[in-house]
Amino acid sequence: PKHRIVKSTTRTTMNAMATTINLRAAPVRLAGKASVRRSASLRRPACRVVAKATPGSSAESAKSTMEAGRLALLATVASNPVLFGAQEAFAKGGEFGILEGRTLALVHPFFLGGLWFATVYAGYLGLQWRKVRTVGEEIQDLKKELPAAVTAAVTATGEVEAAAPSMSAAQLATKGKIDELAAERKTLIAGNYKEKHNNWGSLLLAFGVTLAVEGGMNTYLRTGKLFPGPHLYAGMGIVCLWAAAAGLVPEMQRGNDKARSAHIALNCVNLALFTWQIPTGLAIVDKVFQFTKWP
Repeated sequence: PKHRIVKSTTRTTMNAMATTINLRAAPVRLAGKASVRRSASLRRPACRVVAKATPGSSAESAKSTMEAGRLALLATVASNPVLFGAQEAFAKGGEFGILEGRTLALVHPFFLGGLWFATVYAGYLGLQWRKVRTVGEEIQDLKKELPAAVTAAVTATGEVEAAAPSMSAAQLATKGKIDELAAERKTLIAGNYKEKHNNWGSLLLAFGVTLAVEGGMNTYLRTGKLFPGPHLYAGMGIVCLWAAAAGLVPEMQRGNDKARSAHIALNCVNLALFTWQIPTGLAIVDKVFQFTKWP
């Protein structure tokens, strides 16, 4: 009869799909004994099933066939990278060997601890270089308070000699301060703080961004997922602040005081976030020692 032919065709199709799943190494695990019986019925020849079919069980058999067909179709799609896209990779259970070990897990906290001190030192160098400029401006302002030199006479050679102007006690004190500031500025310039600040800032940006990415990648290699929380969010903010502060450098070199002030403010917020991260980072290090092994 026609309905038996249709039923046999359906079961043959299901058998073919089940074979495809087995070839793709993605078997479908059906839960429970009832599911196991339904999977076994798919592997039986269609003629035997038709021979044992009874009018009372036709509805139940059709329902079982439909359910098994859905499962087989979903498994086929899931095992096909063209239809389903790249499969999500869960890196767990030592699949990456030493990359999931304790040694590489400690790279991030160890070097980030060093970068915290580098941040403080780079800030110190920047303030010293800023002081070179501000001291020079202060000297120029103080010089305006001193009286101008008075022309005394013309020498026999035709040169004009300037007589030292008479100054009050306050003006003499101002002149002494100018001399002190000039000596201080000379010492600051000899310290080459500008070049040192640029070098440490570049190192901080390069290694900081690299280690921030490495930390998230290592966490994923060890656990198969990331853990959104204060430490992760603060780290993302620090990387953004590094980029924003570095982006202001061209304007700072053009003499834009607003850019210089913004650069300092961004790095102060950065250092505050960096410091606030230390307790949460130590808590993560404790978990690393709990759940990882050497190397």
